[in-house]
Amino acid sequence: MRNATPSRFIGLARSIALCSAIASVGFIASGVEATGSIARHWDEALLASIRKDIVHPPRQARNLFHLSSAMYDAWAAYDATALGYLFREKLTAKQVEAARKEAISYASYRILRSRFAGSPNAAVITPILMAAMVSAGYDESITTTVGNSPAAVGNRIAAQYIAYGLGDGAHEEIGYASYPGTYPNVNPPLVVAVGGDPLTIDPNRYQPLALSYYVDQAGNVIPGGYPAKLAPFWGFVKPFGLTASDLSATNPGVYLDQGTPAKMFTESDLLYRTAHEDVVVLSSMLTPDDGVMIDISPSVLGNNPLGTNAGTGHATNPATGKPYPSNLVKRGDWARCLAEFWADGPTSETPPGHWNTLLNTVMSHPSFERKLFGKGAVLGELEYEVKAYMMLNGALHDAAITAWGHKGHYDSSRPITAVRYMAHRGQCSDAAQPSYSPSGIHLIPGVIEVITAASSAPGQRHADLAGNEGKIAIKGWPGSPLLPATQYSGVVWMLGTDWVPYQRPTFVTPPFAGYMSGHSTFSRAGARVMTGLTGSEFFPSGVGEFVCPQNAYLVFEDGPSETVTFQWATYFDASDQSGLSRLFGGIHPSFDDFPGRIAGDQVGLRALARAPQYWNATLTSCEGDIDLNGAVEAADLTTMLSMWGTANASADLDSNGIVDAPDLAQLLSAWGVCP
Repeated sequence: MRNATPSRFIGLARSIALCSAIASVGFIASGVEATGSIARHWDEALLASIRKDIVHPPRQARNLFHLSSAMYDAWAAYDATALGYLFREKLTAKQVEAARKEAISYASYRILRSRFAGSPNAAVITPILMAAMVSAGYDESITTTVGNSPAAVGNRIAAQYIAYGLGDGAHEEIGYASYPGTYPNVNPPLVVAVGGDPLTIDPNRYQPLALSYYVDQAGNVIPGGYPAKLAPFWGFVKPFGLTASDLSATNPGVYLDQGTPAKMFTESDLLYRTAHEDVVVLSSMLTPDDGVMIDISPSVLGNNPLGTNAGTGHATNPATGKPYPSNLVKRGDWARCLAEFWADGPTSETPPGHWNTLLNTVMSHPSFERKLFGKGAVLGELEYEVKAYMMLNGALHDAAITAWGHKGHYDSSRPITAVRYMAHRGQCSDAAQPSYSPSGIHLIPGVIEVITAASSAPGQRHADLAGNEGKIAIKGWPGSPLLPATQYSGVVWMLGTDWVPYQRPTFVTPPFAGYMSGHSTFSRAGARVMTGLTGSEFFPSGVGEFVCPQNAYLVFEDGPSETVTFQWATYFDASDQSGLSRLFGGIHPSFDDFPGRIAGDQVGLRALARAPQYWNATLTSCEGDIDLNGAVEAADLTTMLSMWGTANASADLDSNGIVDAPDLAQLLSAWGVCP
């Protein structure tokens, strides 16, 4: 019974593999070479800065998008057709490529210096950005915005984006915080170290944690306990490809609404409980000592229909025409590496950055051709990269808006709240058995059990829990060992009220609501864009790999016990593993994961459609809709004010050669009228 896996979990356990070549420290693709334009140079500078900053996925997705669209605007300024995203001046230069490179560098440098000025690690990030400017060959002391020199153009673009960022809904002006009194917590903090949850009011709602101190996923120490709820207002940030038609008619700030998540004491009660019990079962697998081996080859795993784990793998590698070879590993090693890889630990660029790293790696592959959507003419390096970044990061920006819009509105709980709440109350499997409660947890032999006098007798499985007869015992990962560099915890029987996710004890769970999974939304959006952009869902050469070296990869504890090489065939396979990793990590149940994948796919499709409308200047708008998103609103007003007194064509509504009071009057007269 010790290693038994209940049949309802076998499909999940067999369908999960880490297919994430998206970390900066480990993507392996045969023949990868160092390439890239000035756009790649600045994208990498931003990724390096993100790795040193506090962990804030929505904010970093926004930084990546604003950098990308600004670089595109600098490129488009010297193109006769392309329409800029914010900056729409048209310029000429004797050496166009040199002018583009210079304008991109000044725009990028100024934007990034502004965005990271308030970072607690600004002293570390600023030298990164200064070094990037020096290595690009430009003098950062040139700050003029006057005239048509490429430096002035770049500085002008940056000024426009900096002003725009103060009115796009991200609350940059107050450090990306919520306004006082908004988004209050329903539940009092859960004291993790004490166990139990006697003070939980509503197990369906988000619950902050009480820790002696908190260390975010980048290793930054935040004193004073658990941080405030992160960005619950993000659904109101200005999007890229999403439009007013994608907004919920009844739930403000929710795009592509996936509906109410599963809840206890409602018609979805059974899903709520079983999905969280699945997380407990996965926790019981986080050991290399149970003898279970699984095949994580692309021939077995992946190729899932959207929003499921029902795939049966890929018959052959399309690049070789041959079957993918078997890849047998210890389930516990694979599961722990899976959870840690996507846990966004130190040096991580967070999920939006992961997909930029992936794009950069794919574009460096020797077999890669810079053809938009995999067809047509081969583009120059700079043109392809500014367009690729704009499309990918526009999608990731909207993925953050979509996921965090759901988080802010639905305010759902995390597994640590749900599992402890149910375990505290007893078992709900059999009213005729001890410790029954309608609010309890289902019993699963070998994983979730009631402690009895017999089971807690000396030498029995619950012996260490003697004195707790009648309470719920859970078999799972008990937390990091005393010496995580040389020890691992395995899995043990513990009180259900002591259950913890596979995370650091100074982190435990992210400081924001669970539904829907940001990892799932970001990753599916990225995978959809990568598939469309490259014209193939398969990675170059048909396979990518990530190696977890023996006893040299895990951070939460020692391991893996043997080297594990993860493999995946497609971008979609990789994105599915991102979502699934959060179940093994104890961060999400499946009903957070699957809707995120579905919404992310829709986000990606919208970005694929929207970006070319800028490239080809086919966007249409109503009067005053400066950013061409289908509505005249605050962001258009902010953009116009940032262009005040200039000749910027996008805000010069009356075409008199200057942005002035008559243009403002026209914009205000169209307020709320469009579309």
